[in-house]
Amino acid sequence: MSTNNDVLDNNNMDKQNEPLPSGLNVLTILTIIWACLSVLFTIYGFFTAKKSYEGKDEAMAKMNDPNMPGWAKSMMPSAANFEVLVTKSYENRVPIALLGLVAIGLCFWGALEMRKRKKQGFLFYVMGTFLPFITSAAFIGFFALTGGMAYFMIALSLLFVGLYAMQRKHLYL
Repeated sequence: MSTNNDVLDNNNMDKQNEPLPSGLNVLTILTIIWACLSVLFTIYGFFTAKKSYEGKDEAMAKMNDPNMPGWAKSMMPSAANFEVLVTKSYENRVPIALLGLVAIGLCFWGALEMRKRKKQGFLFYVMGTFLPFITSAAFIGFFALTGGMAYFMIALSLLFVGLYAMQRKHLYL
């Protein structure tokens, strides 16, 4: 006599032998590549934080250059916010880098779990995707989430979470 759990386990075993759907495959590969690049960016940002802090006056002068194109200016925070952003980024570089690496690890682990068709991978991915925004707001301020580049990263994050959400039907474990 078989129980409901036995039937469910047999159905999951049959699905496990199916090839990974192409949408989920592409998304997880892109996530893994992005995670590897993000580790490099995070480590680079940690080690160059002092240089950025020391060069903030020169960078602000470039930001206020009248020859800078308007689209480039729209991607940057205001001058007052820029100074606070660089200063707080330098002062809080250790927790920002550590939480950044944790977020990258969560996204990477989530992608690997989703490749194994595990639903929990989606949860790990979502947590890892939004942790950097929470970290920025907590250690730098909410103004760090404004500006063209921040809006682009938020939109990209929402896009990937949405695309992964559409692939959840292929996750079952």
